[in-house]
Amino acid sequence: MSTATTTQLSEALDTFAALFDEARVAGEPDRTAMTVATAALDGRPSARTVLLKAWDERGFVFYTHLDGRKGRELQENPHAALLFHWPRVREGVQVRIEGPVVIVADEEADAYFASRPRGSQIGAWASRQSDELESREVFNRRLEEVEREFEGRDVPRPPRWSGLRVRPDRMEFWYGAQYRLHERWLYDCDVAGDCRKRMLYP
Repeated sequence: MSTATTTQLSEALDTFAALFDEARVAGEPDRTAMTVATAALDGRPSARTVLLKAWDERGFVFYTHLDGRKGRELQENPHAALLFHWPRVREGVQVRIEGPVVIVADEEADAYFASRPRGSQIGAWASRQSDELESREVFNRRLEEVEREFEGRDVPRPPRWSGLRVRPDRMEFWYGAQYRLHERWLYDCDVAGDCRKRMLYP
């Protein structure tokens, strides 16, 4: 069963918004938690959980060090897959999102960084994300050094710390059911933004 549409994912985004609200009402511990999967140029995949910080018709945004593993991989191979899992919503819901990735504008990253707690801002400067760390004591000393450096003034955004926006060209909504007779709907878009909505077998 399929239908053609030129809504550029507007229906899918409306569905995400409704489920995102349901996750809050259902008491999900953190509805913004999402798995981000990336792949290196050699095809080796990796995945980790991050927090969704913004989303709209342009895509889904999270923040990271651009020189960490996921930041490097997404600059070398700018495509990602996201996964939300909300087990308390209905009989369990998953939302799968795939698409190209772009770095957010500096102004957007600056505004978000300024909204973070000061401790998180200090941590962003002190961390060399994904690099080898000799000991926790070394990191604690780096934190102290950064605190002294910015004492008495605002902490600016580190130049290699920013947001990454996943622009969805595929969104799947997976609704759990008894006996694994799940319901799955896929929105699949072409380069022009025209999308097809299709039901998939469980």
